[in-house]
Amino acid sequence: MRAAYSPHYSFDLEPHHPFPMSKYRRVFERLRAGGTLAESDILSPEPATEEELRRVHTADYVSRFLAGELAPAEQRRLGFPWSPELCRRALFATGGTLAAARQALVDGVSVNLAGGSHHAFAGHGEGYCAFHDMAVAVHALRAEGPALRVALVDLDVHQGNGSASLLGDDPLVFTLSLHCESNYPLRKVPGSRDVGLPDRMEDAAYLALLGAELDRVWESFRPQLVFFQAGVDPLAGDRFGRLSLSRAGLRRRDAAVLGRCRSTETPVVVVMGGGYARDPEETVEAHADTVRAARALFP
Repeated sequence: MRAAYSPHYSFDLEPHHPFPMSKYRRVFERLRAGGTLAESDILSPEPATEEELRRVHTADYVSRFLAGELAPAEQRRLGFPWSPELCRRALFATGGTLAAARQALVDGVSVNLAGGSHHAFAGHGEGYCAFHDMAVAVHALRAEGPALRVALVDLDVHQGNGSASLLGDDPLVFTLSLHCESNYPLRKVPGSRDVGLPDRMEDAAYLALLGAELDRVWESFRPQLVFFQAGVDPLAGDRFGRLSLSRAGLRRRDAAVLGRCRSTETPVVVVMGGGYARDPEETVEAHADTVRAARALFP
């Protein structure tokens, strides 16, 4: 199993910024130190190109983002002040998901140790998401070969409003979002299948519901490629979460999705998504668990 990673995935934000930018570097280091990923497993992605971005995002937004011309209100909506480092991160993280998608079609599975920016829209970024890496990858793959039926299985605690906006009407894409209904975004954009969950839902109820929803996707849509947005913010105690899954529950969640892909021989691309535990170590370990599950199921 190969994983895309770039040192550009992490950079220093101002002190006390709520986004845990260092988690990407720390997850990579944890997986390397623990032997989950060898040096030969690492994909070094190229940055996404303007052409790739403009298949999904408006030319105006792409050009102004790359030039550092976002208005203050746009930067507040995004959640980050613009900087050259932020720009590089957005380009390399998007390129990482595309590299992982190409690799998954060869190996059956691949991981991007970033990505999952499901709140990005055609003409703006929001919720810490600048470019929609999964949508960019979907359209890039189409430009390179035959169009595939693609499922986005989004298990971040927040609804993938950008995914629904960009891909929800695409007949060759199925967007599944299991999210906390009372959480951000306040206005949900309907996708193919949206399942709003009550606050404080725990492992057993969540996993039973997930199994039924995966059955629905495979029976009605029969995906040929899956993007698994494996956000770990459903973890109990997450600052921006409101669900109450345990780490063991998250591991079972990951095994359910990845196991379904393996048993049906459906290539799967794993992207990181959110995670905002008060103890950053919990977020790092939960993300690392997802990659460990992929490694175990796809030896």
